Parts: sequence; C-alpha cells; structure tokens
Amino acid sequence: MCAHTSSIPPVRVAVVDIGTNSTRLLIAEVDPSSGSVRELLRRSQVTRLGNGVDAAGRLSEEASARVFATLQGYRAEIDAHQCVSNLAVLTSAVRDATNGALFAAHVREDFRLDARVLAGEEEAQLTFLGAMASRPAATEPTVVIDIGGGSTEFVVGVGRTAGFHVSLHAGVVRMSERHIHSDPPTSHELQELALDVRATFLKGLPPEERAPVKHGIAVAGTATSAASIDQELDPYDPERVHGYGLELATVELLLARLADMGEEDRARVIGLSPDRAPTIVAGMILLAEAMRAFELEQVEVSEHDILYGGALRLAGVG
Repeated sequence: MCAHTSSIPPVRVAVVDIGTNSTRLLIAEVDPSSGSVRELLRRSQVTRLGNGVDAAGRLSEEASARVFATLQGYRAEIDAHQCVSNLAVLTSAVRDATNGALFAAHVREDFRLDARVLAGEEEAQLTFLGAMASRPAATEPTVVIDIGGGSTEFVVGVGRTAGFHVSLHAGVVRMSERHIHSDPPTSHELQELALDVRATFLKGLPPEERAPVKHGIAVAGTATSAASIDQELDPYDPERVHGYGLELATVELLLARLADMGEEDRARVIGLSPDRAPTIVAGMILLAEAMRAFELEQVEVSEHDILYGGALRLAGVG
C-alpha cells in the first residue's frame, strides 16, 4: 500500500457477486489507509443462475430473469446509499456459458454496474484479499477455500500475499445436477459425487502446494451454512459464524444427517436457509473433500470473501 493513501478519506462502494447459485450485494465504507471495511448493507438471494449450464452450456432465460429481478432491487439500494463506485463480479456460470458475454452486457447496460467476467485466477486473488481483511496476517501457509455453485477456488498464501491459486470445476450446483437424481440421495449417488470431487481436487491441487498448508479459511455459503447449522442459529447471526472453528468430523456428521433427509425436511433444518436445501448435501461433500485434500482437521469460517476483496480493490487497496 502506498504511503499517500493515509490522506484519502473513506469511500463508499458497492460490490455485487453474481455467482452460479446466488446473487449477493455488499455496500460498505472502506478506509484506504487502514484497509478496514465497514458494512452498511449486505444482501443475498439464491438465484441459481447456473441451473442447467453444465449440461446445456448456456444460461437459461428463466435463470437470467431471476438475477435481473434481484439486481433491480440491488440497484435501488446502491442509489439510495450514494455509492461512488461499484463492481459486479461474474464468475463460473457466466464464464462457462456460450451466452455469458451477452448476459454481462445486460448487467452493464440495464443496471449501470461495472460487470466483469472474472478469470478463475482473478476470482481467487480477490477472494484471498477479502478473506485476509480485518484479521492478523497469516504467519504460516494458509489456504482459502471458496465453494461456489459452479466451481471451487483454492488460494494458498502467507501474510496478505496470494501465491498458488486455482479454480476447479466442482461446485454445489454443478455436482448436484451431475450426480444427485434421488430425494433423498442414494448412497451410490453420494459415493459417485465424492469420487468425482476428490479426483477433481487431487488433479488440480499439486502435492507440493498442499503439503506446507497448516491453516484453512472457508468462505461462502456452504461453510457459513455449516457453521450456522452446527450452532442452530435462528435467525442467522454473522457475528457468531465469522471466525467459527469447524471440525472435519462435524462436517461429516452434518453430511450424514442432511443426506438422510428429503429436500423438504432439509429446508426445515435450523440454521439452514431453505433455498440452500437443494445443494447443501453436495456442499458438505465438497467441503469435506477440500479439507481432506489439505489434511485439515479444522477450518476457520469467514464472512469475509470476494465481496470484501472487491470493495478493497475499488478503494485502491491490494
């Protein structure tokens, strides 16, 4: 960070994350001199933009309409808060879709958002920047795990500097559509899903990058849901989720419990948002396999993710 940033006043920014499974908004004031982020508003809506993309290769009109309806409300909030700049990050579903560029153009033109289709590497870097916000710099190799709808990002770094990073084609929507066809899922479906995820992770994560890692930070909906379910939070409490230590054994127990239920019963589980009921089983498998890949018995759950990274980048930090 440059020395002259000490004279720059806090800036009010908006970041929208248009993901494969959800569309989220953060409005925040960022202090460029300290790198601190003060949340003013946070919203999240499951919009399932990536439904069918793995099979069809394109975004459906219905899924796009769900996102556009959500963005209309978000645009009103951005205007009401008088944000000086904004960023809309478009990730796995839009990257993979043949009509992704057209979708991004609609976001720019209709909602006046600076929409950027992020390459996997840039997505990983922003995620690491966000995860490191407002916490002591990592003194040992740390992996940030971001399980999304279409992909999972892994970023390994020390201090506040990202090193190895990769975006792998295994996410909660993609894996659910590919493997889960029963309600509740059969043991064979669960096994095939786990094998697919394990093979994808081990192929994309070199042993020399995994071996030095001693600490893990898990961000995004699967990890925060797991922390919320484990604490039986109703309503959801981000302060109790942020920094929560989640054991691998706990993830395995949650997986067994949730996989034994039908979707209607999962939607009633205390601590789980009902709109995550269709994909949470795949999410628990992805989280467990990610932890096993790095031989982590525990991860730290964080509310600070790509939204924070985007806010810091808009303010000229990182």
